[in-house]
Amino acid sequence: LENSGVEERPKWDNKIQYLLTCIGFAVGLGNIWRFPYLCQIYGGGAFLIPYLIALVFEGLPLLYLELAIGQRLRMGSIGVWKSISPLLGGVGIASMIVSFLVSIFYNTIIAWVLWYFFHSFQNPLPWSQCPLNDNHTGYDVECEKSTSVNYFWYRQTLNITPDIETSGSLQWWLVICLASAWCVVYICFIKGIESMGKAVYVTATFPYLVLTIFLVRALTLPGATDGLVYLFTPDWEILKNPQVWLDAATQIFFSLSVAFGGLIAFSSYNSERNNCERDAVLVGVINSATSLYASISIFSILGFKATNAYNSCREDNILDLTNHFELSDQNMTLENYYQWYDYLNSTFPDEVASLPLKSCNLQTFLDQSASGTGLAFIVFTEAVMEMPGSQVWAILFFIMLLSLGLSSMFGNIEGVLTPMHDLKIVPKWIPNEVLTAIICLASFLMSLIFTLGSGNYWVEVFNGYVGSVPLLIIAFFEIIGVIYVYGMKNFSEDIYFMTGSRPNIYWKACWMVISPIMLLAVKNVGFMGNYVLEALLGWELSIKK
Repeated sequence: LENSGVEERPKWDNKIQYLLTCIGFAVGLGNIWRFPYLCQIYGGGAFLIPYLIALVFEGLPLLYLELAIGQRLRMGSIGVWKSISPLLGGVGIASMIVSFLVSIFYNTIIAWVLWYFFHSFQNPLPWSQCPLNDNHTGYDVECEKSTSVNYFWYRQTLNITPDIETSGSLQWWLVICLASAWCVVYICFIKGIESMGKAVYVTATFPYLVLTIFLVRALTLPGATDGLVYLFTPDWEILKNPQVWLDAATQIFFSLSVAFGGLIAFSSYNSERNNCERDAVLVGVINSATSLYASISIFSILGFKATNAYNSCREDNILDLTNHFELSDQNMTLENYYQWYDYLNSTFPDEVASLPLKSCNLQTFLDQSASGTGLAFIVFTEAVMEMPGSQVWAILFFIMLLSLGLSSMFGNIEGVLTPMHDLKIVPKWIPNEVLTAIICLASFLMSLIFTLGSGNYWVEVFNGYVGSVPLLIIAFFEIIGVIYVYGMKNFSEDIYFMTGSRPNIYWKACWMVISPIMLLAVKNVGFMGNYVLEALLGWELSIKK
Protein backbone atom coordinates (compact mmCIF):
# COMPACT_ATOMS: atom_id res chain seq x y z
CA LEU A 1 0.00 0.00 0.00
CA GLU A 2 1.24 3.45 -0.81
CA ASN A 3 0.26 6.71 0.86
CA SER A 4 0.53 9.81 -1.29
CA GLY A 5 0.09 12.19 1.63
CA VAL A 6 3.46 11.55 3.23
CA GLU A 7 5.11 14.86 2.39
CA GLU A 8 3.81 17.07 5.19
CA ARG A 9 3.71 14.45 7.95
CA PRO A 10 5.02 15.81 11.28
CA LYS A 11 7.68 13.76 13.06
CA TRP A 12 8.65 13.04 16.66
CA ASP A 13 11.75 14.82 17.95
CA ASN A 14 13.15 11.47 19.09
CA LYS A 15 12.21 7.88 19.89
CA ILE A 16 11.92 8.55 23.65
CA GLN A 17 9.24 11.19 23.01
CA TYR A 18 7.20 8.72 20.94
CA LEU A 19 7.48 5.92 23.51
CA LEU A 20 6.59 8.26 26.40
CA THR A 21 3.51 9.43 24.49
CA CYS A 22 2.36 5.86 23.85
CA ILE A 23 3.05 4.83 27.45
CA GLY A 24 1.29 7.96 28.74
CA PHE A 25 -1.76 7.18 26.59
CA ALA A 26 -1.83 3.53 27.69
CA VAL A 27 -1.12 4.16 31.39
CA GLY A 28 -4.18 5.98 32.71
CA LEU A 29 -6.46 6.26 35.69
CA GLY A 30 -7.56 2.63 35.30
CA ASN A 31 -4.06 1.43 36.25
CA ILE A 32 -4.43 3.21 39.58
CA TRP A 33 -8.04 2.65 40.48
CA ARG A 34 -9.24 -0.41 38.55
CA PHE A 35 -6.41 -2.97 38.45
CA PRO A 36 -5.73 -2.99 42.25
CA TYR A 37 -9.46 -3.45 42.86
CA LEU A 38 -9.62 -6.45 40.49
CA CYS A 39 -6.56 -7.97 42.19
CA GLN A 40 -8.27 -7.53 45.53
CA ILE A 41 -11.64 -9.08 44.66
CA TYR A 42 -10.22 -11.86 42.48
CA GLY A 43 -7.87 -13.71 44.73
CA GLY A 44 -4.89 -11.37 44.96
CA GLY A 45 -1.84 -12.83 43.21
CA ALA A 46 -4.00 -15.45 41.46
CA PHE A 47 -5.54 -12.73 39.25
CA LEU A 48 -2.14 -12.12 37.68
CA ILE A 49 -2.35 -15.46 35.83
CA PRO A 50 -5.43 -14.66 33.66
CA TYR A 51 -4.22 -11.05 33.41
CA LEU A 52 -0.83 -12.03 31.96
CA ILE A 53 -2.43 -14.61 29.63
CA ALA A 54 -4.77 -11.88 28.34
CA LEU A 55 -1.79 -9.54 27.89
CA VAL A 56 0.15 -12.11 25.84
CA PHE A 57 -2.70 -13.38 23.63
CA GLU A 58 -4.95 -10.32 23.30
CA GLY A 59 -3.26 -7.09 24.42
CA LEU A 60 0.16 -7.28 22.77
CA PRO A 61 -1.06 -8.62 19.37
CA LEU A 62 -3.62 -5.79 19.08
CA LEU A 63 -1.07 -3.19 20.17
CA TYR A 64 1.50 -4.45 17.66
CA LEU A 65 -1.09 -4.50 14.86
CA GLU A 66 -2.12 -0.87 15.45
CA LEU A 67 1.45 0.45 15.76
CA ALA A 68 2.53 -1.46 12.64
CA ILE A 69 -0.35 -0.43 10.38
CA GLY A 70 -0.15 3.24 11.46
CA GLN A 71 3.61 3.36 10.90
CA ARG A 72 3.42 1.66 7.48
CA LEU A 73 0.60 3.76 6.03
CA ARG A 74 1.47 6.98 7.90
CA MET A 75 -2.16 8.08 8.32
CA GLY A 76 -4.74 8.40 11.10
CA SER A 77 -7.42 5.81 11.77
CA ILE A 78 -9.83 6.77 8.93
CA GLY A 79 -7.05 7.03 6.31
CA VAL A 80 -5.61 3.67 7.31
CA TRP A 81 -8.86 1.73 7.04
CA LYS A 82 -10.02 3.45 3.84
CA SER A 83 -6.66 2.58 2.26
CA ILE A 84 -7.14 -1.10 3.14
CA SER A 85 -10.72 -1.10 1.86
CA PRO A 86 -13.25 1.71 1.30
CA LEU A 87 -15.75 -0.53 3.13
CA LEU A 88 -13.64 -0.29 6.32
CA GLY A 89 -13.77 3.53 6.50
CA GLY A 90 -16.54 3.19 9.08
CA VAL A 91 -14.08 1.55 11.51
CA GLY A 92 -12.00 4.75 11.50
CA ILE A 93 -15.08 6.95 11.90
CA ALA A 94 -16.25 4.77 14.81
CA SER A 95 -12.81 5.15 16.46
CA MET A 96 -13.01 8.93 16.05
CA ILE A 97 -16.52 9.15 17.56
CA VAL A 98 -15.58 6.91 20.50
CA SER A 99 -12.41 8.98 21.13
CA PHE A 100 -14.49 12.16 21.13
CA LEU A 101 -17.16 10.80 23.48
CA VAL A 102 -14.61 9.27 25.85
CA SER A 103 -12.60 12.51 25.96
CA ILE A 104 -15.60 14.59 27.06
CA PHE A 105 -16.34 12.43 30.11
CA TYR A 106 -12.66 11.64 30.83
CA ASN A 107 -11.85 15.33 31.07
CA THR A 108 -14.73 15.71 33.55
CA ILE A 109 -12.86 13.32 35.86
CA ILE A 110 -9.80 15.57 35.42
CA ALA A 111 -12.04 18.52 36.43
CA TRP A 112 -12.98 16.67 39.64
CA VAL A 113 -9.28 16.01 40.26
CA LEU A 114 -8.55 19.74 39.84
CA TRP A 115 -11.31 20.59 42.35
CA TYR A 116 -9.75 18.27 44.95
CA PHE A 117 -6.26 19.49 44.07
CA PHE A 118 -7.23 23.15 44.73
CA HIS A 119 -8.74 22.13 48.09
CA SER A 120 -5.68 20.10 49.09
CA PHE A 121 -3.83 23.29 50.08
CA GLN A 122 -6.25 23.96 52.94
CA ASN A 123 -5.38 23.13 56.53
CA PRO A 124 -7.19 21.12 57.77
CA LEU A 125 -8.27 19.31 54.60
CA PRO A 126 -11.92 20.25 53.88
CA TRP A 127 -13.04 16.61 53.75
CA SER A 128 -11.53 15.86 57.16
CA GLN A 129 -14.46 17.31 59.14
CA CYS A 130 -18.16 18.02 58.73
CA PRO A 131 -19.18 21.66 58.11
CA LEU A 132 -21.23 23.55 60.70
CA ASN A 133 -25.00 23.84 60.23
CA ASP A 134 -26.69 27.13 59.29
CA ASN A 135 -27.13 28.15 62.97
CA HIS A 136 -23.49 27.34 63.84
CA THR A 137 -24.81 25.29 66.75
CA GLY A 138 -23.58 21.90 65.55
CA TYR A 139 -22.48 19.94 62.52
CA ASP A 140 -24.47 19.51 59.32
CA VAL A 141 -27.07 16.76 59.86
CA GLU A 142 -26.61 15.09 56.46
CA CYS A 143 -22.85 14.93 56.99
CA GLU A 144 -23.19 13.46 60.48
CA LYS A 145 -25.41 10.66 59.13
CA SER A 146 -22.68 9.75 56.62
CA THR A 147 -18.97 10.67 56.86
CA SER A 148 -17.12 13.91 56.17
CA VAL A 149 -15.33 12.34 53.16
CA ASN A 150 -18.61 11.10 51.61
CA TYR A 151 -20.28 14.46 52.28
CA PHE A 152 -17.48 16.41 50.58
CA TRP A 153 -17.63 14.16 47.50
CA TYR A 154 -21.38 13.74 47.05
CA ARG A 155 -22.67 17.06 48.39
CA GLN A 156 -19.91 19.70 48.23
CA THR A 157 -18.31 18.45 44.98
CA LEU A 158 -21.07 16.82 42.94
CA ASN A 159 -24.12 18.18 44.81
CA ILE A 160 -25.69 14.98 43.53
CA THR A 161 -29.40 14.58 42.80
CA PRO A 162 -31.41 11.50 43.94
CA ASP A 163 -31.48 9.98 40.43
CA ILE A 164 -30.46 10.55 36.80
CA GLU A 165 -33.90 11.92 35.85
CA THR A 166 -33.53 14.82 38.31
CA SER A 167 -31.00 17.01 36.51
CA GLY A 168 -30.45 19.73 39.09
CA SER A 169 -28.59 22.89 38.10
CA LEU A 170 -25.10 23.52 36.77
CA GLN A 171 -22.59 23.53 39.64
CA TRP A 172 -20.58 26.69 38.92
CA TRP A 173 -17.44 25.41 40.69
CA LEU A 174 -17.40 22.32 38.48
CA VAL A 175 -17.97 24.46 35.36
CA ILE A 176 -14.87 26.50 36.27
CA CYS A 177 -12.82 23.34 36.91
CA LEU A 178 -14.04 21.81 33.64
CA ALA A 179 -13.13 24.97 31.69
CA SER A 180 -9.69 24.90 33.36
CA ALA A 181 -9.22 21.23 32.40
CA TRP A 182 -10.04 21.93 28.74
CA CYS A 183 -7.73 24.98 28.74
CA VAL A 184 -4.85 22.82 30.03
CA VAL A 185 -5.52 20.21 27.30
CA TYR A 186 -5.64 22.94 24.64
CA ILE A 187 -2.39 24.59 25.80
CA CYS A 188 -0.61 21.21 25.71
CA PHE A 189 -2.04 20.48 22.26
CA ILE A 190 -1.80 23.92 20.67
CA LYS A 191 1.07 22.95 18.36
CA GLY A 192 0.00 19.33 17.81
CA ILE A 193 2.65 16.69 18.52
CA GLU A 194 5.28 19.43 18.77
CA SER A 195 3.87 20.88 22.03
CA MET A 196 2.31 17.62 23.24
CA GLY A 197 5.64 15.84 22.77
CA LYS A 198 7.19 18.30 25.23
CA ALA A 199 4.31 17.93 27.73
CA VAL A 200 4.64 14.13 27.92
CA TYR A 201 8.14 14.45 29.35
CA VAL A 202 6.33 15.60 32.53
CA THR A 203 2.90 13.94 32.36
CA ALA A 204 4.21 10.45 31.50
CA THR A 205 7.09 10.36 34.01
CA PHE A 206 5.74 12.29 37.02
CA PRO A 207 3.25 9.56 38.12
CA TYR A 208 6.16 7.13 38.56
CA LEU A 209 7.94 9.60 40.83
CA VAL A 210 4.80 10.09 42.96
CA LEU A 211 4.09 6.34 43.15
CA THR A 212 7.66 5.77 44.35
CA ILE A 213 7.38 8.53 46.98
CA PHE A 214 4.05 7.07 48.14
CA LEU A 215 5.54 3.57 48.28
CA VAL A 216 8.56 4.61 50.36
CA ARG A 217 6.32 6.57 52.75
CA ALA A 218 3.63 3.87 52.91
CA LEU A 219 6.07 1.10 53.79
CA THR A 220 7.02 3.03 56.95
CA LEU A 221 3.37 3.25 58.11
CA PRO A 222 1.83 0.70 60.49
CA GLY A 223 -0.30 -1.87 58.67
CA ALA A 224 1.38 -1.51 55.25
CA THR A 225 2.51 -5.13 55.27
CA ASP A 226 -1.05 -6.26 56.13
CA GLY A 227 -2.27 -4.50 52.98
CA LEU A 228 0.40 -6.11 50.80
CA VAL A 229 -0.15 -9.60 52.26
CA TYR A 230 -3.88 -9.16 51.63
CA LEU A 231 -3.27 -8.03 48.03
CA PHE A 232 -0.87 -10.80 47.02
CA THR A 233 -2.17 -13.82 48.96
CA PRO A 234 -3.41 -16.01 46.08
CA ASP A 235 -6.79 -17.71 46.15
CA TRP A 236 -6.36 -20.35 43.45
CA GLU A 237 -9.97 -21.55 43.70
CA ILE A 238 -11.20 -18.29 42.20
CA LEU A 239 -9.56 -19.15 38.86
CA LYS A 240 -12.43 -21.62 38.28
CA ASN A 241 -14.77 -18.61 37.95
CA PRO A 242 -15.03 -17.64 34.23
CA GLN A 243 -15.86 -14.04 35.19
CA VAL A 244 -12.27 -13.63 36.45
CA TRP A 245 -10.87 -14.50 33.02
CA LEU A 246 -13.30 -12.19 31.26
CA ASP A 247 -12.53 -9.28 33.59
CA ALA A 248 -8.79 -9.86 33.08
CA ALA A 249 -9.23 -9.78 29.28
CA THR A 250 -11.39 -6.65 29.51
CA GLN A 251 -8.94 -4.88 31.81
CA ILE A 252 -5.90 -5.51 29.62
CA PHE A 253 -7.80 -4.45 26.51
CA PHE A 254 -8.97 -1.10 27.88
CA SER A 255 -5.75 -0.50 29.79
CA LEU A 256 -3.67 -0.52 26.58
CA SER A 257 -6.00 2.05 24.91
CA VAL A 258 -6.26 0.11 21.65
CA ALA A 259 -9.07 0.82 19.13
CA PHE A 260 -9.25 4.54 19.98
CA GLY A 261 -7.23 5.49 16.93
CA GLY A 262 -4.74 7.45 19.05
CA LEU A 263 -2.01 4.78 18.84
CA ILE A 264 -2.42 4.53 15.04
CA ALA A 265 -2.04 8.33 14.82
CA PHE A 266 1.02 8.40 17.11
CA SER A 267 2.82 5.62 15.21
CA SER A 268 2.08 7.36 11.89
CA TYR A 269 4.57 10.11 12.89
CA ASN A 270 7.41 7.54 13.01
CA SER A 271 9.85 6.91 10.22
CA GLU A 272 8.81 3.86 8.17
CA ARG A 273 11.83 1.79 9.14
CA ASN A 274 11.33 1.53 12.89
CA ASN A 275 11.10 -1.64 15.00
CA CYS A 276 7.41 -1.41 15.95
CA GLU A 277 7.43 -4.97 17.37
CA ARG A 278 9.87 -3.94 20.08
CA ASP A 279 7.84 -0.76 20.73
CA ALA A 280 4.61 -2.76 21.19
CA VAL A 281 6.19 -5.23 23.63
CA LEU A 282 7.86 -2.39 25.56
CA VAL A 283 4.66 -0.29 25.89
CA GLY A 284 2.56 -3.36 26.82
CA VAL A 285 4.97 -4.63 29.48
CA ILE A 286 5.54 -1.17 31.00
CA ASN A 287 1.76 -0.61 31.17
CA SER A 288 1.19 -3.88 33.07
CA ALA A 289 4.22 -3.34 35.31
CA THR A 290 2.82 0.11 36.20
CA SER A 291 -0.49 -1.47 37.25
CA LEU A 292 1.38 -3.86 39.55
CA TYR A 293 3.62 -1.11 40.94
CA ALA A 294 0.61 1.14 41.59
CA SER A 295 -1.13 -1.73 43.40
CA ILE A 296 1.76 -2.06 45.84
CA SER A 297 1.67 1.68 46.65
CA ILE A 298 -2.13 1.82 46.89
CA PHE A 299 -2.51 -1.26 49.09
CA SER A 300 0.32 -0.28 51.43
CA ILE A 301 -1.72 2.84 52.20
CA LEU A 302 -5.06 0.99 52.32
CA GLY A 303 -3.44 -1.47 54.76
CA PHE A 304 -2.49 1.50 56.95
CA LYS A 305 -6.06 2.82 56.72
CA ALA A 306 -7.53 -0.58 57.65
CA THR A 307 -5.15 -0.89 60.62
CA ASN A 308 -6.18 2.57 61.85
CA ALA A 309 -9.87 1.67 61.58
CA TYR A 310 -9.22 -1.66 63.35
CA ASN A 311 -7.36 0.07 66.21
CA SER A 312 -10.04 2.76 66.50
CA CYS A 313 -12.75 0.08 66.70
CA ARG A 314 -10.94 -1.72 69.55
CA GLU A 315 -10.25 1.58 71.37
CA ASP A 316 -14.01 2.34 71.39
CA ASN A 317 -14.67 -1.11 72.86
CA ILE A 318 -11.92 -0.64 75.45
CA LEU A 319 -13.56 2.62 76.53
CA ASP A 320 -16.97 0.93 76.91
CA LEU A 321 -15.54 -2.02 78.86
CA THR A 322 -13.34 0.19 81.07
CA ASN A 323 -16.25 2.47 81.99
CA HIS A 324 -18.74 -0.35 82.60
CA PHE A 325 -16.48 -2.55 84.73
CA GLU A 326 -14.75 0.47 86.34
CA LEU A 327 -11.29 -0.75 85.40
CA SER A 328 -8.36 1.56 86.08
CA ASP A 329 -7.07 3.47 83.07
CA GLN A 330 -4.31 1.88 81.00
CA ASN A 331 -5.16 -1.58 82.36
CA MET A 332 -6.74 -2.64 79.10
CA THR A 333 -4.64 -1.81 76.03
CA LEU A 334 -4.69 -2.72 72.34
CA GLU A 335 -2.05 -5.38 73.04
CA ASN A 336 -4.00 -7.21 75.76
CA TYR A 337 -7.52 -6.33 74.54
CA TYR A 338 -8.47 -9.88 73.51
CA GLN A 339 -7.19 -11.45 76.78
CA TRP A 340 -9.27 -8.95 78.77
CA TYR A 341 -12.28 -9.44 76.51
CA ASP A 342 -12.14 -13.25 76.81
CA TYR A 343 -11.75 -13.01 80.59
CA LEU A 344 -14.68 -10.55 81.04
CA ASN A 345 -16.86 -12.45 78.57
CA SER A 346 -16.33 -15.73 80.39
CA THR A 347 -16.81 -14.17 83.86
CA PHE A 348 -19.69 -11.72 83.13
CA PRO A 349 -21.23 -12.96 79.85
CA ASP A 350 -24.60 -11.22 80.31
CA GLU A 351 -23.09 -7.86 81.12
CA VAL A 352 -20.66 -8.00 78.18
CA ALA A 353 -23.52 -9.00 75.86
CA SER A 354 -25.56 -5.96 76.99
CA LEU A 355 -22.80 -3.52 75.99
CA PRO A 356 -22.89 -1.89 72.48
CA LEU A 357 -19.52 -3.42 71.50
CA LYS A 358 -18.45 -3.38 67.87
CA SER A 359 -17.17 -6.43 66.01
CA CYS A 360 -13.51 -5.63 65.25
CA ASN A 361 -11.83 -7.71 62.56
CA LEU A 362 -8.86 -6.50 60.53
CA GLN A 363 -9.90 -8.71 57.61
CA THR A 364 -13.29 -6.96 57.44
CA PHE A 365 -11.63 -3.55 57.16
CA LEU A 366 -9.25 -4.83 54.47
CA ASP A 367 -12.24 -6.25 52.56
CA GLN A 368 -13.75 -2.77 52.13
CA SER A 369 -12.79 -2.52 48.47
CA ALA A 370 -13.51 0.29 46.05
CA SER A 371 -12.68 1.12 42.46
CA GLY A 372 -12.95 4.15 40.19
CA THR A 373 -14.05 7.42 41.73
CA GLY A 374 -14.90 5.55 44.95
CA LEU A 375 -11.23 4.69 45.43
CA ALA A 376 -9.80 8.06 44.35
CA PHE A 377 -12.25 10.48 45.95
CA ILE A 378 -13.47 8.53 49.00
CA VAL A 379 -11.27 5.65 50.18
CA PHE A 380 -7.89 7.13 49.28
CA THR A 381 -8.70 10.67 50.43
CA GLU A 382 -9.76 9.18 53.77
CA ALA A 383 -6.45 7.29 54.00
CA VAL A 384 -4.42 10.40 53.10
CA MET A 385 -6.29 12.34 55.78
CA GLU A 386 -4.88 10.00 58.45
CA MET A 387 -1.27 10.32 57.26
CA PRO A 388 1.04 12.84 58.97
CA GLY A 389 1.44 15.90 56.70
CA SER A 390 -1.81 15.06 54.92
CA GLN A 391 -1.82 18.22 52.73
CA VAL A 392 1.45 17.24 51.03
CA TRP A 393 0.21 13.72 50.28
CA ALA A 394 -3.14 14.97 48.99
CA ILE A 395 -1.41 17.48 46.67
CA LEU A 396 0.97 14.77 45.35
CA PHE A 397 -1.86 12.26 44.85
CA PHE A 398 -4.05 14.63 42.85
CA ILE A 399 -1.13 15.96 40.74
CA MET A 400 -0.40 12.31 39.90
CA LEU A 401 -4.04 11.70 38.84
CA LEU A 402 -3.92 14.93 36.82
CA SER A 403 -0.75 13.77 34.98
CA LEU A 404 -2.21 10.33 34.28
CA GLY A 405 -5.46 11.83 33.02
CA LEU A 406 -3.79 14.42 30.79
CA SER A 407 -1.44 11.98 29.06
CA SER A 408 -4.44 9.75 28.26
CA MET A 409 -6.40 12.79 27.03
CA PHE A 410 -3.63 13.55 24.51
CA GLY A 411 -4.31 10.20 22.82
CA ASN A 412 -8.07 10.76 22.81
CA ILE A 413 -7.76 14.21 21.21
CA GLU A 414 -5.22 12.91 18.68
CA GLY A 415 -7.75 10.18 17.85
CA VAL A 416 -10.21 12.96 16.87
CA LEU A 417 -7.93 15.51 15.15
CA THR A 418 -5.90 13.20 12.87
CA PRO A 419 -8.98 11.48 11.32
CA MET A 420 -10.52 14.94 10.71
CA HIS A 421 -7.49 15.82 8.60
CA ASP A 422 -7.79 12.44 6.84
CA LEU A 423 -11.43 13.14 5.95
CA LYS A 424 -10.43 16.56 4.55
CA ILE A 425 -13.62 18.05 6.00
CA VAL A 426 -11.67 21.02 7.36
CA PRO A 427 -10.57 23.70 4.85
CA LYS A 428 -6.76 23.93 4.57
CA TRP A 429 -6.76 27.66 5.37
CA ILE A 430 -7.92 26.95 8.95
CA PRO A 431 -4.79 26.65 11.14
CA ASN A 432 -4.38 23.59 13.38
CA GLU A 433 -4.48 25.84 16.46
CA VAL A 434 -7.95 27.10 15.51
CA LEU A 435 -9.25 23.59 14.72
CA THR A 436 -7.98 22.31 18.09
CA ALA A 437 -9.65 25.28 19.82
CA ILE A 438 -12.97 24.52 18.08
CA ILE A 439 -12.80 20.84 19.11
CA CYS A 440 -11.94 21.73 22.73
CA LEU A 441 -14.70 24.36 22.91
CA ALA A 442 -17.31 21.98 21.45
CA SER A 443 -16.19 19.27 23.86
CA PHE A 444 -16.41 21.67 26.82
CA LEU A 445 -19.97 22.73 25.87
CA MET A 446 -21.07 19.10 25.47
CA SER A 447 -19.48 18.06 28.74
CA LEU A 448 -21.47 20.66 30.70
CA ILE A 449 -24.02 17.86 31.17
CA PHE A 450 -21.53 16.29 33.60
CA THR A 451 -21.52 19.40 35.81
CA LEU A 452 -25.25 19.10 36.54
CA GLY A 453 -26.45 17.57 39.80
CA SER A 454 -27.02 14.35 37.84
CA GLY A 455 -23.56 14.59 36.19
CA ASN A 456 -22.05 11.64 38.05
CA TYR A 457 -24.78 9.33 36.74
CA TRP A 458 -24.07 10.52 33.19
CA VAL A 459 -20.36 9.79 33.66
CA GLU A 460 -21.33 6.25 34.72
CA VAL A 461 -23.56 5.89 31.63
CA PHE A 462 -20.81 7.10 29.27
CA ASN A 463 -18.23 4.92 31.02
CA GLY A 464 -20.49 1.88 30.80
CA TYR A 465 -21.63 2.25 27.19
CA VAL A 466 -19.17 4.39 25.21
CA GLY A 467 -15.82 3.09 26.41
CA SER A 468 -16.62 -0.62 26.43
CA VAL A 469 -18.51 -2.66 23.80
CA PRO A 470 -17.93 -0.19 20.89
CA LEU A 471 -14.15 -0.51 21.34
CA LEU A 472 -14.34 -4.30 21.33
CA ILE A 473 -16.32 -4.25 18.05
CA ILE A 474 -13.85 -1.78 16.50
CA ALA A 475 -10.86 -3.92 17.54
CA PHE A 476 -12.50 -7.06 16.14
CA PHE A 477 -13.00 -5.41 12.74
CA GLU A 478 -9.47 -4.00 12.84
CA ILE A 479 -8.01 -7.50 13.09
CA ILE A 480 -10.40 -8.87 10.42
CA GLY A 481 -9.58 -5.88 8.16
CA VAL A 482 -5.80 -6.30 8.38
CA ILE A 483 -5.51 -10.11 8.46
CA TYR A 484 -8.37 -11.21 6.22
CA VAL A 485 -9.10 -8.21 3.95
CA TYR A 486 -5.61 -6.74 3.47
CA GLY A 487 -4.16 -10.23 3.92
CA MET A 488 -1.67 -11.84 6.28
CA LYS A 489 0.88 -12.21 3.48
CA ASN A 490 0.82 -8.48 2.57
CA PHE A 491 0.95 -7.48 6.24
CA SER A 492 3.94 -9.80 6.83
CA GLU A 493 5.77 -8.17 3.90
CA ASP A 494 5.04 -4.70 5.35
CA ILE A 495 6.46 -5.74 8.73
CA TYR A 496 9.50 -7.21 6.97
CA PHE A 497 9.99 -3.86 5.19
CA MET A 498 9.77 -1.94 8.49
CA THR A 499 11.61 -4.21 10.93
CA GLY A 500 13.75 -6.50 8.75
CA SER A 501 12.02 -9.68 9.93
CA ARG A 502 8.64 -11.29 9.33
CA PRO A 503 6.19 -11.90 12.22
CA ASN A 504 6.75 -15.27 13.92
CA ILE A 505 4.18 -18.03 14.46
CA TYR A 506 3.07 -16.54 17.82
CA TRP A 507 1.97 -13.24 16.27
CA LYS A 508 0.29 -14.97 13.32
CA ALA A 509 -1.64 -17.41 15.52
CA CYS A 510 -2.86 -14.57 17.75
CA TRP A 511 -3.94 -12.35 14.84
CA MET A 512 -5.62 -15.09 12.84
CA VAL A 513 -7.39 -17.06 15.58
CA ILE A 514 -6.74 -16.42 19.29
CA SER A 515 -7.25 -12.62 19.58
CA PRO A 516 -10.49 -12.49 17.51
CA ILE A 517 -11.98 -15.34 19.59
CA MET A 518 -11.01 -13.61 22.87
CA LEU A 519 -12.51 -10.33 21.64
CA LEU A 520 -15.78 -12.05 20.70
CA ALA A 521 -15.98 -13.74 24.12
CA VAL A 522 -15.41 -10.46 26.01
CA LYS A 523 -17.80 -8.57 23.69
CA ASN A 524 -20.68 -10.96 24.39
CA VAL A 525 -20.21 -10.53 28.12
CA GLY A 526 -19.96 -6.77 27.56
CA PHE A 527 -23.42 -6.71 26.02
CA MET A 528 -24.80 -8.50 29.06
CA GLY A 529 -22.89 -6.16 31.36
CA ASN A 530 -24.67 -3.11 29.98
CA TYR A 531 -27.98 -4.53 31.14
CA VAL A 532 -26.79 -4.29 34.74
CA LEU A 533 -25.61 -0.68 34.39
CA GLU A 534 -28.85 0.55 35.93
CA ALA A 535 -28.13 -1.60 38.98
CA LEU A 536 -24.66 -0.05 39.22
CA LEU A 537 -26.13 3.44 39.16
CA GLY A 538 -28.47 2.42 41.96
CA TRP A 539 -25.47 1.08 43.91
CA GLU A 540 -23.65 4.40 43.47
CA LEU A 541 -26.64 6.17 45.01
CA SER A 542 -26.87 3.68 47.88
CA ILE A 543 -23.21 4.44 48.75
CA LYS A 544 -24.16 8.11 48.95
CA LYS A 545 -26.95 7.33 51.37
